[in-house]
Amino acid sequence: MLELPSPPVPSLRDPYLGPSKSLRNRAGRFLWGIAWLLLVRPTPRPFHRWRAFVLRAFGAKLGPNCRIYAGARIWAPWNLVCEDAVAVADGAVLYNAAPMRLASHSIVSQDAYLCGSTHDYDDPAFPMVDKPISLGRYAWICARAVVGPGVQVGDGAVLGLASVATRDLQPWTVYAGMPARAIKARAMHPAA
Repeated sequence: MLELPSPPVPSLRDPYLGPSKSLRNRAGRFLWGIAWLLLVRPTPRPFHRWRAFVLRAFGAKLGPNCRIYAGARIWAPWNLVCEDAVAVADGAVLYNAAPMRLASHSIVSQDAYLCGSTHDYDDPAFPMVDKPISLGRYAWICARAVVGPGVQVGDGAVLGLASVATRDLQPWTVYAGMPARAIKARAMHPAA
């Protein structure tokens, strides 16, 4: 019969049991969670300016004409930079433990997930590793697509429905699949 090794006895300083972020960060996210629940989530769809005002109050840098919908979840507004005319749809999650930049006219569709953090699985302490994500101008992250930590999405790139990007996406290219692979070139937008 195969014997499994005994699990290590947890110490009082077991890193798995401690917080991954500072007390200040956790307090900010707690206050943001209350504000999101009371001041953002219940707002009607057209109240984009109000939601932008609340996000800015928590440190988000938003250009004009941003459309952040009430059902979008933003982990840390102070790590969010959106240029003009950015859209983040209902159900989208911006897990921005690291800075996240969405350039002009970029779109994050319904239920898309931008994950800016992972863990160092080779370190016994299993610490969080935060990596910034950026979307270029006119980039589109389609519904239920996932952008992994540290991925840079080029201008005009498209990440197709339910695709997973674990590497940078080249400009003006359409990607699909898991992992995402380039499937064709995208016509360059005349305003770009």
